[in-house]
Amino acid sequence: MNQGDERRTIRVLVAEDMCLLRETLVASLELEADIEIVAALDSGAAIVRTAITTRADVAIVDIDLPDVDGLTAAAELRERHPACRVLILTALASPAHLKRAMDIGAGGFVLKDSPRHELVCAVRTVAAGGRVLDADLACSALRMPANPLTDREVEVLRCFSEGADPRDIAARLHLSYGTVRNYLAATVTKLQARNRVDAVRLATDSGWL
Repeated sequence: MNQGDERRTIRVLVAEDMCLLRETLVASLELEADIEIVAALDSGAAIVRTAITTRADVAIVDIDLPDVDGLTAAAELRERHPACRVLILTALASPAHLKRAMDIGAGGFVLKDSPRHELVCAVRTVAAGGRVLDADLACSALRMPANPLTDREVEVLRCFSEGADPRDIAARLHLSYGTVRNYLAATVTKLQARNRVDAVRLATDSGWL
């Protein structure tokens, strides 16, 4: 390979927790002369560190990753290593997930059952600075209302969704018990939810948690 070809090689990181799918993605992409797989991960915790050390150009990131979910990892990656473009991998694209992905600057979405040539095309498009978005899904995402919750309210509601009670949340976030109760009450009111559990459901469905 000459020097000019080397400059055009796309360095790709794959983060997918299902072993068979991860190996299939790697094997499929490695068939392309202009694509080099620099890392294959099974969780979200090491995405940012690995993308930086391998100088990845594109990170293909599954949403449902253990340790750190794909969208959270993608947001951190865009902040700490913006040269690496993000392509979200998902089994079922929802407008809420797409809207959050767009908000954090992801280059696009690829469904897990997409044909191989679409995946390859998406990698090249994203690496070149373009976006890969389904038009109908993008329109639905843009019509979704903005998140009415503050960052702290989201943080408190996320802790509650993980099973922590208000006293545990207060200790974890260094807040008073009364303040946590007020935050939870505010989330219920803002989301017009029936209760805290319903608030978690509504926030999750909207991609805000």
